[in-house]
Amino acid sequence: MEVADEIAELEKVGLDIVFVAEAYSYDAVSQLGYLAAKTSTVKLASGVFQLYTRTPTLVAMTAAGLDYVSGGRFVLGIGASGPQVIEGFHGVKYDSPLGRTRETVEICRKVWKRERLEYQGKHFTMPLPADQGTGLGKALKLINHPVRDRIPVVIAALGGKNVALTAEIADGWQPMFFLPEKANEVWGAALAEGRAKRDPQLGDLDVYAGPALAIGEDVEHLYSHVKPILALYIGGMGAKGKNFYHGLATTYGFGKEADAIQELYLAGRKDEAIAAVPDALVRDISLIGPKSFVAERVAAFREAGVTTINVAPLAEDTAGRIQQVEALRELL
Repeated sequence: MEVADEIAELEKVGLDIVFVAEAYSYDAVSQLGYLAAKTSTVKLASGVFQLYTRTPTLVAMTAAGLDYVSGGRFVLGIGASGPQVIEGFHGVKYDSPLGRTRETVEICRKVWKRERLEYQGKHFTMPLPADQGTGLGKALKLINHPVRDRIPVVIAALGGKNVALTAEIADGWQPMFFLPEKANEVWGAALAEGRAKRDPQLGDLDVYAGPALAIGEDVEHLYSHVKPILALYIGGMGAKGKNFYHGLATTYGFGKEADAIQELYLAGRKDEAIAAVPDALVRDISLIGPKSFVAERVAAFREAGVTTINVAPLAEDTAGRIQQVEALRELL
């Protein structure tokens, strides 16, 4: 795979971590396993495994397996996704994302410690009670001894309650379309609420932001690479009144623009929706511009609490993307 070869080259210039998305494309597991064989130092993260498509124990088994084949380099990224994908593509009811997230994390950590799995939750129960099954189920523990009994868990979250839960129980938080100057206004209270309940043994919460990257003079035309993604999420990831990303853009101060994008996208006028995405929004959530500008934006991300910048380099080929990552490393 060309992508795997490219990541191996990026690893040589200091790439720290790579996230493999899933959404409704190829599954992330097979790709992560392949990357484990093609790399040696870079951390490999799922970005993200959807909670409704796997049982918690399968998530734990998969994470332990990927941690094994990568020599302890796996980071478990999980998320609830949304009704558009879960109900539309997988045909599974989208309900109780907070409860499912908490129970999944608790179960995973028990599995990795090889505890005999006796768990009574609202959404998951192991073993299944006799009156709900055959009566033959019994508490089991993972056969293998995992490389680590504590695999880092990163949760993708946007809503206040989900962000608070993430700050309470996760090792890391992966927000989408992170705008540094608005982060505290949008998520500050939720993060404080979760951190107040956080077990000190978890350590500090890592924050993974994912801006597009293009360092250079006269690169603003590359905004066009970001706008289709923003239009898809703001306009198409959910119905009116039920779109997390539309709400986020509105909170950022782009409410009128978000309404226009959504109207156009849902009407099938996708090109017009893309054109309606404001340059200012792309600029503020990205690292696109001259070196001095990108340095200022990196400082803004850091000031907002971001610990890892998970960039998407905008370049025509592998050499160009490697050059972008190297240029960014000089600014960190």
